[in-house]
Amino acid sequence: MANVDIKVPSPGESISEVRIAQWLVADGDVVEKDQVIAEIDSDKATLELSAEESGKITLLAEADATVNVGDVVAKLDTSFAPVPKKDAPKAKEVPAEKASKAAAPVAVSVAHATPVAVKMMEEKGLSADKVKGSGPNGRITKSDVAAYVAGGVDAGAIALNGWGGKRDQSRQKMSTLRKKIAERLVTVKNQTAMLTTFNEVDMSAVMELRNKYKDKFKEEKGVNLGFMSFFTKAVTEALRLFPSVNAQLDGEEMVMHDYADIGIAVSSPKGLMVPVIRNAERMSLAEIESAIKTLAIKARDGKLSIDEMTGGTFTITNGGVFGSMLSTPILNPPQSAILGMHNIVDRPMAVNGQVVIRPVMYLALSYDHRIIDGKESVSFLMAVKQMIEDPSKMVFGNKEPGEVLLGL
Repeated sequence: MANVDIKVPSPGESISEVRIAQWLVADGDVVEKDQVIAEIDSDKATLELSAEESGKITLLAEADATVNVGDVVAKLDTSFAPVPKKDAPKAKEVPAEKASKAAAPVAVSVAHATPVAVKMMEEKGLSADKVKGSGPNGRITKSDVAAYVAGGVDAGAIALNGWGGKRDQSRQKMSTLRKKIAERLVTVKNQTAMLTTFNEVDMSAVMELRNKYKDKFKEEKGVNLGFMSFFTKAVTEALRLFPSVNAQLDGEEMVMHDYADIGIAVSSPKGLMVPVIRNAERMSLAEIESAIKTLAIKARDGKLSIDEMTGGTFTITNGGVFGSMLSTPILNPPQSAILGMHNIVDRPMAVNGQVVIRPVMYLALSYDHRIIDGKESVSFLMAVKQMIEDPSKMVFGNKEPGEVLLGL
């Protein structure tokens, strides 16, 4: 008998312990090489633990247990070989006249789903034919079910569960990631001088530009043209003009950055994640859109790495996708500022002495007053507003195109 130890991998620098969120196999199961056998929570991300070889598994740690990096949490007996999967038997053909008489719906097989995914679908009252699998050979995983639920489902597809008149309660332990987020947010409130300044933006010019070129943009660049790329580009230009908004405090020193690593807050089945776009100041709109799409898919599938979520210098969060009109976003430490976008609503505005209806978005900039003065914060937000309302300023700065041409 040849045994192989399965050890807890290191999720990243400075992380010494993790929590076994759940085992995806049972003690004594025969698993295949590279099969995902567990999910592990750290204070920065959720990782998958895979079998290094095929064999019979013996679990040495309980689910929900906290273990150290490098601990042996399972053993594999490689003398056991996985049983070859048999092809599913073909269904018998049913004559058309008999098929038409079948009134009751046929239950969908969930054999092609992980045990955890099956359990989740049962709890949510979901049918497997509504969830698209992303695993090997289209197998439905936990992330697939979570992504389907997070994306919104038909009311008739979910059982009422606790909303049927009962008054049951349940408790569940906070994940390591959620606990870390909670600690960081409390620290921000207690250890920074956070203030928020607001402004409104007329979205007419950007919306007109987007509607005019979005089809050609998609055809030539291969990605959709969204509002986030415009705001990201405007932010990077404004950070160049007001570098203290892009700075951080380290003890009694101000750390200035001559680059803009922009964190983009995205929703995932595990909560809000903030992956980082490196050197966004050097990217085109198409490159920004492509980077956002890639990171959002990784967040949805739980594939973000530690490196992809650390080291940002400024963050953008868009509550407008959920319908938020106005909010005060909280700082993402150790960063000193965060921009909050909100929904776009037709509102009356005074333009050249006339009341007109324009698509308006409210913007909020939360900042650490210890490092950013009020003048800089307001000026930064005004610069973003001006570039969104006149997109040519993203290319030419605050100068007119003619001034740039003439070198004035």
